[in-house]
Amino acid sequence: MNKEQIIKDTVTFVKDTLQGAEGGHDYFHIERVYKNALLIAKEENVDEFVVTLGALLHDIADSKFHNGDETIGPKVARKFLTEEGVEEEIILHVENIIQNISFKGGNFDQKFKSSELDVVQDADRLDAIGAIGIARCFNYGGFKNRELYNPEIKPNLNMTKDEYKKSTSPTINHFYEKLLLLKDKMNTKTGKRIAEERHEFMLGFLQQFYAEWNGEK
Repeated sequence: MNKEQIIKDTVTFVKDTLQGAEGGHDYFHIERVYKNALLIAKEENVDEFVVTLGALLHDIADSKFHNGDETIGPKVARKFLTEEGVEEEIILHVENIIQNISFKGGNFDQKFKSSELDVVQDADRLDAIGAIGIARCFNYGGFKNRELYNPEIKPNLNMTKDEYKKSTSPTINHFYEKLLLLKDKMNTKTGKRIAEERHEFMLGFLQQFYAEWNGEK
């Protein structure tokens, strides 16, 4: 099994598969998560090959763009990795990362745990906060034609997994329903350190947003 070649093939496969994807979930998102994962992995005792494959394939078929079907991503990843001659144990681990990486609302009970998942999950969550997180949030809101903000619609902090997936609330609500919660859900030391700074940036953005909304600045 030539790991270097498999990684190159995976990059090509992901680029080709995600051509034309929504801007917050395109190949550039994958590339950022991959870089974050490698950075975090330096301080963790993990299998870097599993981390790499998990990061590159984690959004290969995001359920948000497949009618909520969470089985497609793992199936696509398995088919590709099988054709690449990757060992079954590694394929299964990557499948589990894909199945368990997403936030899915505050009440989701993660069924699978591994150090590699911790790393990839933190890397993915870092891309959901800070300046890029804000940009992705509003890009997706625009993609779904959602309101920017509606003072009459309050954030729902007790959504079930199904409610979270079907939510159509204004984009600003997503900060409270997900983005601002991620800092305290990070798994690794590096993830937690980077998340602190990005969290503060989001709080500053919200303060400015409300001031402008209310005609105070």
